[in-house]
Amino acid sequence: MGTLTGRRMVVVGGSTGIGRGIADAWAGEGADVVVCSRSRPTDAPHLEWERIDLTEPDHARERLAELGATRVDAACFSAVQYGERRATFSDVSEREWRTQIDVNVTGLWLTLQALLPSLRRADPGLVVGVSSEVAFNSGPGRSGYAASKAAAKVLLDSLAQEERAVRVVQVLPAGMVDTPGIRRRRPAGFDYSSYMTPSCFARVATELAVRAGEGHHGESLVVEQDGDWAPVNDRWPVSQSRALT
Repeated sequence: MGTLTGRRMVVVGGSTGIGRGIADAWAGEGADVVVCSRSRPTDAPHLEWERIDLTEPDHARERLAELGATRVDAACFSAVQYGERRATFSDVSEREWRTQIDVNVTGLWLTLQALLPSLRRADPGLVVGVSSEVAFNSGPGRSGYAASKAAAKVLLDSLAQEERAVRVVQVLPAGMVDTPGIRRRRPAGFDYSSYMTPSCFARVATELAVRAGEGHHGESLVVEQDGDWAPVNDRWPVSQSRALT
């Protein structure tokens, strides 16, 4: 028996990365957790899996609606499309831009549209959005990623001002996070010892779920490597931008 036993959670984009860290934390406290992603989470007998590809909106809409027809106490949106690499605006294709919008913004919209009715019935339900420092700092070489993450942030900010039966909280890492997506973009032999890991989000995810976001509704929380966190206005995130060569 854990502190979340009997609750049902959905994590969109939870097969790897921060979403996986949150899914593992919730399941570790006894929650029934459904991970929605393109690929099945590895080494995850404690997680249910639903194949959802946010670049296939008709399929995603149907599968999310089926999940929304069941009990959902909390939902985390962690799906993300970074892009192939950091590049100037002129070097990014329209296809990449559209994929970033499809996943980072429209995917969030579809998730909320499908799950909010069930989350409202939980009263209070909880929405956790995984944000990024780029939504606050922008930076060169990340125009599409920055624009889409900023749009997702403002979408959740607006939702927080509307909702009474659902609490909305965003979390973001204080630094770079060691994830498969990041490793695909780094050279062989890169030193990740200074990077955060998805498990850094376990403590904040658990507390938010146990308290259903009480005291943090509408906030963006910057999470540190040691698992501590603070509202963004108290701990402005450090930019991860760098000059393009």
